[in-house]
Amino acid sequence: MHILIVHNFYVSAQPSGENKVVEQEVRLLREAGHRVEVFARRSDDIAGRSLLGKVAVPLQVPWNGAVRKELAAKLRAERPDVVHVHNVFPLLSPAVIAACADAGVPVVTTLHNYYQICPPGTLERGGRPCTECVGTRVPLAGVRHGCYRGSRLATVPLAVSVAVNRRRWWSDVDRFFCISAAQRDILVGAGMPADRLAVKHNFVTEPGVRREGAAGEHVLYFGRLTEAKGVRLLMAAWDGLRADGGAGVPLVIAGAGPLKDEVAAWAAGRDDVRYAGLYDPAQCQEAVARSVAVLAPSVYQETFGLVVVEAMAAGVPAVAAAHGSFVELVDDGVTGLLHTPGDSASLADGIRRIAAERGRNQEMGRAARSRYERGFSPAVGLERLEEGYRAVIADRSRAMGGTR
Repeated sequence: MHILIVHNFYVSAQPSGENKVVEQEVRLLREAGHRVEVFARRSDDIAGRSLLGKVAVPLQVPWNGAVRKELAAKLRAERPDVVHVHNVFPLLSPAVIAACADAGVPVVTTLHNYYQICPPGTLERGGRPCTECVGTRVPLAGVRHGCYRGSRLATVPLAVSVAVNRRRWWSDVDRFFCISAAQRDILVGAGMPADRLAVKHNFVTEPGVRREGAAGEHVLYFGRLTEAKGVRLLMAAWDGLRADGGAGVPLVIAGAGPLKDEVAAWAAGRDDVRYAGLYDPAQCQEAVARSVAVLAPSVYQETFGLVVVEAMAAGVPAVAAAHGSFVELVDDGVTGLLHTPGDSASLADGIRRIAAERGRNQEMGRAARSRYERGFSPAVGLERLEEGYRAVIADRSRAMGGTR
């Protein structure tokens, strides 16, 4: 197949699961013999723009007419079999969907978040779950609360985009890939067309190293350092553990984000915690493989949970919050442990148990690896991508009387 991938890459200075997924899917499809091209913008480029160019960015979030024109011309010239849209914020905009309609090319969209129903796309506010805008035609609550970066002004373009592009998303996309059943349930409840929402979990490539033998030497958190990801919850849980005798292994925190300085100050001078900064991919794989467990304490409902599956691939169990996609990924007591969301004592208990019971930990690691092989390997990912593409191509061909 001839496939065009459309994606706005997030800034490279912070971890991005979406960027990683897109890069891995492009590589996988090319290795399988498909012709894959990428139509992209990069948020890194914003810093190099003139002042006027930077000012224009928020205005283009709801609609970027120049992108529509450029992409439509590319599609008419090259005629790919299918377009696969990932992230369009902030430099592409939903105008890419209109460009696909202009050229008559079928389009699938992976929904990595909730931008279609929530201005910041997270369904959380102040580190807590929030659905106040879900089901509303104009998400004014998001503006009132300044849900994007704590700014009402910065939230306005996203709220406008939700309001003016709702119909276009829901009518002009042939198929949506939801990355968990939990995400699909929320979107169906918000009114998105259920018949075009398919669950396609992300896959994870084979790690360069896997856990062998002993059950690890540390517990690991890696990812964005934000309150929504449960970083402050983790610090509270770890302090509680320390006061009660400790976990018996150190905690390693790796990543970057708004809480970086707070985490670094908290970890400074302690022998039971190490803040490692931002790991490169090889360092991250090595750290996972040496883990007793990987921690995923998010206080909001994650759409997927890439860190959990990366742990599975390395034969490492996870301790994760019992909501959202994590309940699909972690079989409690079999491939890892689930803790009560937002409860530091429950998180501390999960860490204590998974670190203390080494024999059971190893069994959970083996079960996690088996679960990865069945559901999240590259072979499974390729099969589901190809099935989705062929379905929308066939549907479009039938609608056009078999002309494609």
